[in-house]
Amino acid sequence: MDAQLFVQNIKYYCNLRDVKPTVACRESGVGSSFINNVERGQTPSVAKVQMLAEYLGVTTSDLLGEKISPAGLPANGREEEFTQLFSQLTPDQQELVLAQLKGIVDAKDK
Repeated sequence: MDAQLFVQNIKYYCNLRDVKPTVACRESGVGSSFINNVERGQTPSVAKVQMLAEYLGVTTSDLLGEKISPAGLPANGREEEFTQLFSQLTPDQQELVLAQLKGIVDAKDK
């Protein structure tokens, strides 16, 4: 497990739901020190990852950063790189990137 990616994903999904990570951890039942413990090297139990994922409305794979392509195969390095960079953007920046990508795809289809 990539602890840094895991914590980043927790913060990302909390941001999407407009909830502070410590609040999400406390309310999901994993404990308010959950993120600090992971950052210090403690490996979380499967049950706690599931509890937090359920609270945030995502899969455990989403939280852990296990990327699966639409074909069900592991994502290639470029997809992972894009996903990691994209997740670091603010919601407004993400909307701009998506709008630009949609424009590129639409122009390609014409």
